[in-house]
Amino acid sequence: MADLSQIKEHAEVIGADGVHVGTVDHVQGDRIKLTKKDSGEGSHKGHHHFISGGLVASVEGDTVRLSANADVAISFEEEE
Repeated sequence: MADLSQIKEHAEVIGADGVHVGTVDHVQGDRIKLTKKDSGEGSHKGHHHFISGGLVASVEGDTVRLSANADVAISFEEEE
């Protein structure tokens, strides 16, 4: 797992395939809280989702790269 303390607010979260997954609201414990605007569709819309810190492969400036492709990472998103 990468050093989550390096993750900046409003950093872009991308999958291993380079596809946008979300935007960091902040780090909460060992999870990344995504902004509401990247909260999905349907019943998932309008509330925060979380990505496990264990999926973070690297932090490069304002970009958080995950170890999984975007479509897989989204399937692992957690709710509050």
